[in-house]
Amino acid sequence: MTRPPRVLHIHFGKEGGAERFFVNLAKAFDRRGVEQRFAIRPNRSWEGEIAPLGPIIRDNYRYLSLSRFWLERKLRQTCRTWQPDAILAWMPRAARAIPDWPDAVKMTRLGDFPQHLNHFRRCDALVGNTPDIITHCQGLGWDKPGLVISNFARPVAPRPVDRAAHDTPADAFLIAAAGRFVNRKGLDLAIRATARIDGAYLWLIGDGKERPALEALTAEQGITDRTRFIGWVDEPIHHLAAADTLAFPSRHEPLGNVILDAWQARVPVVCTRSEGPGWFFRDGTDGIMVEIDDLNGMTAGLQRLVDDPALRARYAAAGPARLAEMFSEDAVVDAYLAAFRGELGR
Repeated sequence: MTRPPRVLHIHFGKEGGAERFFVNLAKAFDRRGVEQRFAIRPNRSWEGEIAPLGPIIRDNYRYLSLSRFWLERKLRQTCRTWQPDAILAWMPRAARAIPDWPDAVKMTRLGDFPQHLNHFRRCDALVGNTPDIITHCQGLGWDKPGLVISNFARPVAPRPVDRAAHDTPADAFLIAAAGRFVNRKGLDLAIRATARIDGAYLWLIGDGKERPALEALTAEQGITDRTRFIGWVDEPIHHLAAADTLAFPSRHEPLGNVILDAWQARVPVVCTRSEGPGWFFRDGTDGIMVEIDDLNGMTAGLQRLVDDPALRARYAAAGPARLAEMFSEDAVVDAYLAAFRGELGR
């Protein structure tokens, strides 16, 4: 390949950590000279960040909609005229739209465990951001290459948000938790644990369908006056940097991008032993790990950080080291570029 590689992304996600990493990776590719084009949903809050990187096709890609045929025709036309070296779909839904273009390496990047392989019939390889995802796909019958290429933290210098902007005392012990407000994120556990820690404040960064239930739980636990619902923010790392610790209570978490952001912000972490953290997070070295839905364990872990500033400092220093060891931008981009060259292995 003498010219820079060309990559066609197909991504129909909405808002969240996976979408932030998509933007991160596209920008990292651009820094390495990769030419890119995109098919995404219209009216995404992050569209402006990828718009300078290449042309965008906008469609919701509803499988039973007539617009599906327009999109599929547009993607085939893009392949004929632009001739991409790689087509990278993001998650199973997008994989259905991969054109049958023989001159490109066709891959789907997975950040979660698919239920079946039906959408991947045109793929030459699957990319999982943890080994468990690839093992799961092989258990479903996947016998083509499966690559483990993880994430990297967004290259942003943390600037702690002024606590006063969220009516939070400067001297309070501040716990942050972040993610989509759904049951699998376990944010109810963060609320219950915070309620057990005298004087602690909680920032919940994100939004979702369970917000009314979480608001009701803060009232039930008597910490409405110590809880702040921050909403979605463009750069959650700045809010994390203002906190004393990150509580990461997920019940199901393929990776855990928020942990990477916290490590970059030098914020110690107390997390559950969900799938992703169970792979890369070392209890007692990188931070504190507890079992899923272990309220007593989560509370005790947070209380240890309240009581021991030296321990907080040790874990704050350990996080960036682990980040550099396992999740560097150069290593992740190099792995993708090798895959775009057809170096898929097995």
